[in-house]
Amino acid sequence: MAVSSETTAWLVAASVVPPMIISVLTLYPVRRFADRIGLLDRPGGHSTHTNVTPLGGGLGIYFGILATAIMGTIAVLLADSIPWIVQQIPNPLRPHLVGLKANLLPIWGLMLGATVLVGLGLADDRGGVSPWWRLLVEFIVAAFVVLVLGFELTAFIEIAWLTKLLSIVWIVGVINSFNMLDNMDGLSGGVAAIIAFSMAAVMLLTPNQGSGEPQLFVAVLLLVTAGAVLGFLWHNRPPARIFMGDAGSYLVGYMISVAMLMATFAGDGGSRPHAVFAPLCAMAIPIYDMVTVLWIRIREGRSIFIGDRCHFSHRLVDLGLSRVQAVLTIYLVTATCGLASVLLVGVTLWQAVLVLGIVACMLLLVIILESTSWRKKD
Repeated sequence: MAVSSETTAWLVAASVVPPMIISVLTLYPVRRFADRIGLLDRPGGHSTHTNVTPLGGGLGIYFGILATAIMGTIAVLLADSIPWIVQQIPNPLRPHLVGLKANLLPIWGLMLGATVLVGLGLADDRGGVSPWWRLLVEFIVAAFVVLVLGFELTAFIEIAWLTKLLSIVWIVGVINSFNMLDNMDGLSGGVAAIIAFSMAAVMLLTPNQGSGEPQLFVAVLLLVTAGAVLGFLWHNRPPARIFMGDAGSYLVGYMISVAMLMATFAGDGGSRPHAVFAPLCAMAIPIYDMVTVLWIRIREGRSIFIGDRCHFSHRLVDLGLSRVQAVLTIYLVTATCGLASVLLVGVTLWQAVLVLGIVACMLLLVIILESTSWRKKD
């Protein structure tokens, strides 16, 4: 059953605007008191900024998502006993309260994992945490999502344990890809917002198997995340007044990766198995950045855990782009890949080959244009 354009408009507005406003407002006091709570990033090391800057951007994103989840939960639980609450909800959205109520447990299971990762990120932002401890906690949270909450890849793999293992690795990989991408003002947050909006569009266009209805729950989850990130970007736009920090990059990567696990990409009846590549299309640039950075560090005999200036964005700057131009270039390539992911779920097999070919050509073009800077040392 298709969702009307009016319902879709209300859904997007109700999912994006509240977390965006909460995120924007939360980060003003965080910026003011960042020094007192030990969340400051000082120039030096592999950082390229020249001013002392607060690191608590992740708190704005977290509270934007958390507060929206709390408000939604209260509305759903009290809707039956307090009619006034239902009256405040736009008419097109009221029929979906029952579906939201059925998903309250997964929502709060998801928020539990998010809270653990935000705590881990804050500890890392304040004083540093061993890379091995970070990975251990990330794997534990990912295992909780897959083994306890039951979210895993739709990959048509008949071996259950392999699907679960790949799902855990996917969550940890996406978390770290956004963490590594957080190296210029507006970069990681902007890319996350583009990917979240792209995948939300995929969810609204791809029906659930069996019900034939759009995947509204996953779409809302992605839109809420995108809204909270947009609120953060108000403070992070160049020149940034606050950085995302590890707490923010862990959270954003976690929310997006799990949302993709919760989704069904093959559509009603499973006639388009190639649609499972949609998340890889949307995530092409963060994955490309992570893989190339790790390759450069390993090739040069350096630790893969120590930050440097060999990221995709830095290599674009080495080629002569300004930092703003480099970020906008990555936005454009990410948006192209995101549009490809939207197309992928609605085409036939041979059309899908063409769409995937477009993404491959885009990545090859990027490789050709910026590969000359790969050999440059820090």
